[in-house]
Amino acid sequence: MIGFIKKDLAMIKSNFKLLAILIVIYTVMGLMDKMDISFILPFMCVMIMISTFSYDNYNKWDAYSISLPNGRKNSVKSKYVATILMTFIVAIITTLLSFLISYINTKSINYEQILVTMFGTVFGTLLVLSVMYPIIYKLGVEKARIGIVLLVFGTVIAGTLLLKYVDLSNVLKSLTFLEDYLIIILIILAVIMVYISYKISVKIFSKKEF
Repeated sequence: MIGFIKKDLAMIKSNFKLLAILIVIYTVMGLMDKMDISFILPFMCVMIMISTFSYDNYNKWDAYSISLPNGRKNSVKSKYVATILMTFIVAIITTLLSFLISYINTKSINYEQILVTMFGTVFGTLLVLSVMYPIIYKLGVEKARIGIVLLVFGTVIAGTLLLKYVDLSNVLKSLTFLEDYLIIILIILAVIMVYISYKISVKIFSKKEF
């Protein structure tokens, strides 16, 4: 499987320079108090990794990979591992930069707020990964773009209707006792949803013919 991961990382090698440039740009914007860099950089890892599906399709990699031992399973697993690895590396870099920006701008560092924000961002990134990857394996990367757009709009509409017709204040009050366990809950949920997503993707990919 290590070879599969190296293949994916090699394909996006050219994107590392772009990612480095964006990190510098967003850091400067953070120093100017124009934006919070915590929210965007980890999500970009998923977007960059999605491009590897297009590369695989163009180079007919999937047809070759299934001929290798455990090729189908390792091909799917490498996508998840490479994406999660990149996400955590960028999250660590972003967290350190957030500490630096906070100290330069305010002469103090709100460790708890930055860490909670970063955990939430990583959780959101893994949620996007968990939803998008099975869709891509099922529909293909091009058709999946349409499905993903519909999913996003559907989520926004559902969220809007929920906020409009459901009183969430009582729900939030009843959940205040979970605040002390928020990080642990997010970690457990992240592991569960990524695992389920991975199993679904493996099942879908194992039935595909090339």
